[in-house]
Amino acid sequence: MEIKHRLPSIEEYQKLRDLVGWWETDLIATEIALNNSLFSVVAMEGETVIGIGRIAGDGGLYFYIQDVIVQPNCQSKGIGKAMMKELMTWVRQTAKPGSYIALMSAPGLEAYYEAFGFKMRKSDAPGMFQVI
Repeated sequence: MEIKHRLPSIEEYQKLRDLVGWWETDLIATEIALNNSLFSVVAMEGETVIGIGRIAGDGGLYFYIQDVIVQPNCQSKGIGKAMMKELMTWVRQTAKPGSYIALMSAPGLEAYYEAFGFKMRKSDAPGMFQVI
């Protein structure tokens, strides 16, 4: 397994989303989103992409870890951890003091991300979202 600093193709991205049961995204919106990523990694097994992760945001104050996905039959093998290390190394080298680094965790993975320094939001600071 090798981690490469590059964007996934739209097809690679859509395939991994589908494999983990995430909702389908519009192809044009997906292309725009991927091309506006601040940084991205792919985990490769030979010529096959088995994992992706990217950072979105404004590149100044706000950085969001997005789309950390590992193919289901490759999970629990340290691939996600290797990708997160690369993503966090980039953030630490890029973000200035006072920058806000965030992510949304899948249920049950909160402790996984705590190992990378993330903390749960306090109950008096709830987050919200909307999918169109």
